[in-house]
Amino acid sequence: MSFGLLFSGQGAQVVGMGLSLYKGSAMARSVYDLADQILGIELKEHCFYGPEAKLTETCVCQPALFVQGVATVEILKHLGKLEQPSCSLGLSLGELTAMHVAGVYDFETGLKLVAARGRLMQEACDSTEGGMAVLIGGSREKAFELAELADVDVANLNCPGQIVLSGEKKHIGTVLENAKGLGFKMAKELNVAGAYHSRLMQGAADAFADVLSPMKFETPDVPVYTNTTGKAISDPDEIKQALVKQITGSVYFEDCLINATKDTGETQFFECGPGAVLAGLAKRTDRSLDVKPLAEYVDISSKTGETRFIS
Repeated sequence: MSFGLLFSGQGAQVVGMGLSLYKGSAMARSVYDLADQILGIELKEHCFYGPEAKLTETCVCQPALFVQGVATVEILKHLGKLEQPSCSLGLSLGELTAMHVAGVYDFETGLKLVAARGRLMQEACDSTEGGMAVLIGGSREKAFELAELADVDVANLNCPGQIVLSGEKKHIGTVLENAKGLGFKMAKELNVAGAYHSRLMQGAADAFADVLSPMKFETPDVPVYTNTTGKAISDPDEIKQALVKQITGSVYFEDCLINATKDTGETQFFECGPGAVLAGLAKRTDRSLDVKPLAEYVDISSKTGETRFIS
C-alpha cells in the first residue's frame, strides 16, 4: 500500500511534541539525540517540556518540527509500514522536511538549513512590525485584490476558503476593515511574531540564499512539490531558488496537494507532525483524500497496524 507524506509548518508546534516518539522508539531517540548534538542545544527538552514561549520562537520551533517529521518517518520505516512514499510535500517549513525525506539532502544538512532559516526569520521578525490575518470564505482573486488594497502580501493559500495575508501590522487593520466588502465571511488577525511569507522577510531570504549556495543538493528520489508554484520540482538548483523564494512568496499548499494527487494518483497520506492541521486542509481541498495524522507514537502504531512499543 502506498502513501504520500505531509509535513507540518510553523504554528503546529505544541509543548510535549515528540515525547511519546522518543519514549517509544529507539529510532526516534537516535534522531532527537543526533539533532541535539548537531545543533549544540537541548532541542528535545524544549519540545518535550517547553516552556511554550521558548518553543514558539521561530528559531526553535522550525528545527523542532523538522526533527519530529523525520523521526516519524524513521519509525514508519523501522516498523515496515513505509518503504518508498509516493510523494512528499509540506506546508512552509514542512517543505524542507519533505525535501530531506525525498533525498534532496541528508539529515545534518537539512537540520542546519532549518536552524539557519529559523534564526534568520526570527531576526527579520524582531526588526520589523509585521502581522498576519486569515480570510475565511471568498475567492483567491478577491484575496489578491484585498492584499493590493491594503498594501500587504498573500502569504498562504491553504485550502478553498482559507487564505492568509501578511505584511506591516499597521496595514492588517485595513485587511480586517475591507474583507467583508470583498466577499469574505470573516477576517481575523493571527497571533504571530511577524509577517511570514511577505516582503518583510526579504532580509531573511537574501541571507538564506547565501547559506544555501555552497550546499550540495541531489535530485529527489520521489515527487516533491514546491510551495512557490504548487508543482513538482526536481532540479537541485531550482529547488534552492524555490526555498529562497518561499520565504517571501505565497505558499500554494492547496495547489501542492491537488497536483500531487493528480500526478501520482495518491489518495492516502500520513501527516507527520503535531496536531492534525494538514488533515483538515486536505479534507477541505478534496473530500476523497484519506489523511492519517501521526502526532504520537500510539497514532503511528494503531493507525498502521502496529500495537507494540519497541525498545
